[in-house]
Amino acid sequence: MPPTAFFGQPPLGTRPQYIAIEGPIHVGKSRLLNLLADRLHGRRILDCTDNPFLNDFYNDRPGAAFRAQMHFLVQRFKLLRELDSAASYTSTIISNFIFEKDKIFAFINLNDEELRTYEQYFSFFLEQIPRPDLVIYLQTTTEALLRRFEKKEHFELEISSDYLNEVIKAYDHFFFHYSATDLLVVNTTETDFLERNEDLHELLHRLEQPVKGTQYYLPLKTK
Repeated sequence: MPPTAFFGQPPLGTRPQYIAIEGPIHVGKSRLLNLLADRLHGRRILDCTDNPFLNDFYNDRPGAAFRAQMHFLVQRFKLLRELDSAASYTSTIISNFIFEKDKIFAFINLNDEELRTYEQYFSFFLEQIPRPDLVIYLQTTTEALLRRFEKKEHFELEISSDYLNEVIKAYDHFFFHYSATDLLVVNTTETDFLERNEDLHELLHRLEQPVKGTQYYLPLKTK
C-alpha cells in the first residue's frame, strides 16, 4: 500500500509532523508556509527578522557581521528549542527555516577567527533542537530573485547581485550534500507560485505525494 499523502488526514506518524521550508530571501518561503499551515491546520514557526546589527552589517561596519550572525543564531535556537524533540506533536509544525541555514550565512560573512568561535556555539545548539521530518528547498537563480526584488521596496534591494549569487551558490552546495532528512528540491526559476495560481496548484499537487530521500521537482514551464 502506498504511503498516505500528507494533505489528507492520516494518523500522526504516517505523515511529516515537522516540515521546514528553505531558500534564499524573497523566494516564497513564508507564503508557502502559510498555505501549508492553513491546509494542515498546522503551527507556524517563523524565522526571526528583527536584528539590531543588520544596518551596520550592510554598511560594512567592523565586527557587525559577527554580531549580526550571533544574534540570528541565538534567536533561531530559542525558536526551535521550544519544540521538544521527545514530545508527540498534536499538530503539524511548519517553519520557514532550518537551523543549519544560519551556518550557510556564517561561512559567507565571517572571517576564520570569527568562524571558530561561531562554530562552537552552533554545534552546541544543534544538539539540542529537533530535526524536521521533511525539508522543502525552494531553488532559484540570481536573475529570478532580482526580478522579484524589483517588486519590493525593502532595504534588501541594496544587496548586490554578486552577494545574492554567492548566497544562492551556497544554498545549492549545502542542499546538494544534504542528507539529514527527507528533502524535496523545488525549482522555482521559471514559475511564480506567489503570483500565478496555476503554478501554486501544481506545486501543491506535488506536495500531496510522499517524499523519501532526496527528490527533485521541476514544474512545467508556464507561459
